[in-house]
Amino acid sequence: MLTRRDILKQAMGLAALPWLAGFEATAAPYTGLVKIKAIKAMGLDNVNDGCLIKIETDAGLVGYGEAGIPAGAARERIAMMLPQLIGQDPLAIERHFYMMTATQYSFMAHIPTISGIDIALWDLAGKITALPLYRLLGGPIRKEIPVYGHGRDVTPSDKASCKAWASQVKSEPEAFTAFKFGFGPQGGGGGRASGPYNVTLDGAVFRKTAKEYMNLREAVGDDIDLAMHCTGQFDTRSSIGLCKAIEPADPLWIEDPLTVRYNESWRELKSATRVPLLAGEKVEMVEGFRPYLDNRVLDMIHPDVSYSGGITGCRKIADYAALTRTPVGLHSGPCSLIRFYASMHLGAVITDFFKVENALGAWRGNKEKMAQGKEPAVRKSVFPVPEGPGLGLDLNEDWLRAHVAKGDTWWG
Repeated sequence: MLTRRDILKQAMGLAALPWLAGFEATAAPYTGLVKIKAIKAMGLDNVNDGCLIKIETDAGLVGYGEAGIPAGAARERIAMMLPQLIGQDPLAIERHFYMMTATQYSFMAHIPTISGIDIALWDLAGKITALPLYRLLGGPIRKEIPVYGHGRDVTPSDKASCKAWASQVKSEPEAFTAFKFGFGPQGGGGGRASGPYNVTLDGAVFRKTAKEYMNLREAVGDDIDLAMHCTGQFDTRSSIGLCKAIEPADPLWIEDPLTVRYNESWRELKSATRVPLLAGEKVEMVEGFRPYLDNRVLDMIHPDVSYSGGITGCRKIADYAALTRTPVGLHSGPCSLIRFYASMHLGAVITDFFKVENALGAWRGNKEKMAQGKEPAVRKSVFPVPEGPGLGLDLNEDWLRAHVAKGDTWWG
């Protein structure tokens, strides 16, 4: 007799088949024409949660990715995987993904490093076939991707400050329709603990938080959504208290209030609140998301393409989420333009997609200057899916050279 688990496995395989089969058919005429020659990593001084990956080929084509790990550590992991990648056809992406992620001995597969390599392989695939990445993934479903912003430079306990902030953001050309605030909240940070853990929050904190979010709601009115950004730092009681505190402000979500590893506390929190729950930026692969989705404890998932499995991994995660119609967004954070563009291509092809986290602007280090020519920009709360082969990103090497991380060298 088939179990529910067996049915889900079969359904996931069927959901994944069309886009993989479509890519293989598109890539077939180019198979064997290009070989991987080298894989390199380089850190940037304004990307503090990862590094850039470059795959060089014997045909002179280059693919770029971004890994969720510092460059030095990435180079060590890459060195372990080079024997199975050097001299191989970069278009054999599914094979490479399986070989890299299945490794268990003598070291466990490191998904953030693999994510960067996978993104670079897809960028190469687009350049070899002269197609944008979203075309290789079976899209587009949409050509403009919704983007959300970060609440900055506002004092939520001060109604005048909230009104001034609301007036400012409504006049900006990005015209974001959603902002997330860190616990506190004084900005986009997640309210991380100064010690090894956060203490259990008390009623005074909940009452203060409730007033702050109502101040923000009153200031922005009904036109802008608000969300709370946490970093997996709270216990169950504190998480439930925060949800109750912000519920009157009608938040779009609360992000990562509990530890990122699934446990029974997520079920308790889900049953205790009507606030939508979102998590996933540090969750890896379908295996990591599966208990969240099977137990229906998240209203939205939020993988990061440089942590959760690259283009291939995130596409598979989205296929699994589609079985329960769970919306998928993408975390990008303090990333480079490579991760941001990769997220846009995924946003173009995922069926039930909601938003990508903004990575542009002065607060994020003006990463838009990483592109040659006209600087990319969010307008009316959306970003156009990049055109051009692969990621559709022509890198500004002068900008890159000026931002090589201290202690690192040009492409390692």
